[in-house]
Amino acid sequence: MASFHKYKKKGSNKDFWEYRIVYKDSLTQKFKEKSKKGFTGKTEAKLAAEEAERLIREGYEQTDESLKLYLHTWLEEYKKGSVAKNTFELHEQNIKNHIIPYFKNVLLKDVRPILYQKFINQLAQKGYSRRTIEIIHQTMFNSFEKAIVLEKVKKNPCAGVEIRGEKKKREIQFIESEHIAEFLQIAYKYDYSYWLFYKALIETGLRKGEAAALQWTDINLKEKTININKSLDFKEASKDQSKIFGDTKNFSSKRIITISHGFANDLHFHKKYQNQNKIALNQMYQHDLNLVFCRNDGSYLPKSSLFNSFARILKQANLPSLPIHSLRHTHAVLQLEAGASMKYVQERLGHGSMQITSDVYSHISKKLEKDAMNKFEEHMKNVLE
Repeated sequence: MASFHKYKKKGSNKDFWEYRIVYKDSLTQKFKEKSKKGFTGKTEAKLAAEEAERLIREGYEQTDESLKLYLHTWLEEYKKGSVAKNTFELHEQNIKNHIIPYFKNVLLKDVRPILYQKFINQLAQKGYSRRTIEIIHQTMFNSFEKAIVLEKVKKNPCAGVEIRGEKKKREIQFIESEHIAEFLQIAYKYDYSYWLFYKALIETGLRKGEAAALQWTDINLKEKTININKSLDFKEASKDQSKIFGDTKNFSSKRIITISHGFANDLHFHKKYQNQNKIALNQMYQHDLNLVFCRNDGSYLPKSSLFNSFARILKQANLPSLPIHSLRHTHAVLQLEAGASMKYVQERLGHGSMQITSDVYSHISKKLEKDAMNKFEEHMKNVLE
């Protein structure tokens, strides 16, 4: 129940009103007090008190929790363990490097749309790309969506924000189909282990971490399937090999895909080759890792070695500099060229939604549609002659 008090401000003869509400906290069962001053009349104070009481009843208790404290809680209680390690670290960096330095000790309840728009604008003024700002925005937006669920705020102040800068079209890099055979031939001459790894990426569309983490228990050569259920954490592996395996990028990344008969034969041969190494090295071989793609002693393929070998093979093949991730794009393009649907490519790549797949490969599918129409036109000319 609210109580009301009339008072005068120092240096003023005008009357002002204050309301006070005493209520029991539903979690601690302890009594709390909420008050607010500055109302010019009792009726105004009553209306504000009724609204405050309604919010308390519905659980929207406005506290003096800082944005900084809330974001720490959000990370530790709701993000850690529920998202991939890289995603968690990205949220953490956004909060530490951008959000907290700007908002400092601002209270969670005091983050308003206009204040948030100013925050986004100053990121653009600092020269950050639109894509970087969108990533930082996603951290804040997601955290406030959870704050609504937790009934800490009623609305998301990040909704409707305008992000400056032209949205650049996402250009994908891949090896054209006519250059793939030569690339793989040079890779084979360079080193058998790297040849098989790069061929696996082209054949499957796996991320490099997913491929590097594959164990023989994930491969079913009889059914010609691969079970993608983890990723190799290159950063942790270099420090502590017991932490070599991490989560996949997201929930959708866990999937089972089929492989071609030809690649299954490659893996059959590779298993026999590995068994020879195991016998020759005996105790020196790292049997416990049971990796499919590895060094001759069974240890994982380091990230730096993969980057260096890939760069050298590209150079020898007279191909432009590309990231290893381009082989994943190469696989997707090959699938689309072979007539696969966008939905099939999405599921095979482990994308979270069709939107991601269509955004990335839209210009490729348009090129294929144009080629198909050109073929159709040629065919119709023959039909009508």
